[in-house]
Amino acid sequence: MAYIYSTLIIGVIGFQIALILGAPWGRITQGGQVDGPLPRSGRIIAAVSILLLIGMALAVLSADGHWPNWTRWTAWAALAVQALSMVLNWITPSAAERKLWGPITTVLFLLAATVVLT
Repeated sequence: MAYIYSTLIIGVIGFQIALILGAPWGRITQGGQVDGPLPRSGRIIAAVSILLLIGMALAVLSADGHWPNWTRWTAWAALAVQALSMVLNWITPSAAERKLWGPITTVLFLLAATVVLT
């Protein structure tokens, strides 16, 4: 499950990279308040998200006994962030964002929970 989670996270990172490069997807991210490419502040948030996503993937891999072998609390922190992300994506004012990211973040949460709770 940790490898599936990490692979999906790579896909989300690809989405964030596209946002940074100017993809016109403002309506399906960060609350959906921007029509078209994100402004500089939104692109900075996307860049910070990439770092967070990398850390979460590594924490879940560690919880499953893989490199980088971080302590267990990092996996719990990743699970908490994933839960928060899931909730925020289900309650966003953007219907398009809810439709896309609600299910994706729910699957990511369930995968991470499967690893962390076993």
